[in-house]
Amino acid sequence: MDNRDAIGSWLSGPKAAAESMGADFGYPGERLGLPREGTGSLARPGRRFAAILIDWGLSLLVAYGLLSGQDLGAADAWTMVVFLVLSLVTVGTVGCTPGKRLLGMRVVSEDGLVRLPLWRAAVRTVLLGLAIPALVWDRDGRGLHDRLAKSVEVRI
Repeated sequence: MDNRDAIGSWLSGPKAAAESMGADFGYPGERLGLPREGTGSLARPGRRFAAILIDWGLSLLVAYGLLSGQDLGAADAWTMVVFLVLSLVTVGTVGCTPGKRLLGMRVVSEDGLVRLPLWRAAVRTVLLGLAIPALVWDRDGRGLHDRLAKSVEVRI
């Protein structure tokens, strides 16, 4: 490898540099035993983000219509509470929030169980409410909240 190749791989990032030296990272989800595509494959970040927006909008509607006396300022305060309760109840029982269901995803346990146990759904929900764990991702695209709860979002 000459200096130009080394600099080019450095500018492209650590993954490109490692791959240029023969490292193979595989596809996202491979380390977890998930298929590359289709049912059971890792849900991509764009789809996950869209599901959160749908769930947030639904939570805002519930907070505005039922809990805030139709006061938008009070609805803002209630929206996070509704969002976290929605996430805990739906992920802990059926494995997906309404937004995830609309976009064809569900949350499952990384150890092969189909449904995430309720206590792990609670851990995931609390960490998701802190927002920062959801912004720190591993190379499989899982947030810190998913890693600590030993969960993974897959396509259905």
